[in-house]
Amino acid sequence: MVKRVAVLAPSEKAGLDPERLDALFVRMGPVAGEDAVCRAMEELAYNLGRADRLHVAGDLENMLSCTQALGRIADEIGMWKLHRVAEDVAQCIQDGDGVAVAATLARMARVGERSLYAVWDLQDLSV
Repeated sequence: MVKRVAVLAPSEKAGLDPERLDALFVRMGPVAGEDAVCRAMEELAYNLGRADRLHVAGDLENMLSCTQALGRIADEIGMWKLHRVAEDVAQCIQDGDGVAVAATLARMARVGERSLYAVWDLQDLSV
């Protein structure tokens, strides 16, 4: 008898609204716009890791506020998909559904990573 194990490799595309970024750059100017986007990306990366650490620690109250902050930042710079998934994670926390929290948190990490790369590539924000 041969046992087969299915390996799932979920992949997420970044949901990005380049017009939101363009508007930010027009409103703030190229230098201040780039600075704001870089700061937002740093905050997003930090909060993605922090949300995971808070989940592991079982600190759902702080995880909720972290996830909500992450969603607001994502929305500000046009990462509509990350914003939506962050809202899903927050809703799962509020519903008290631990399995759904873990699943949506993993999805948020995938979408977040792709979104950060997409903005970086779109704006060519090299250091």
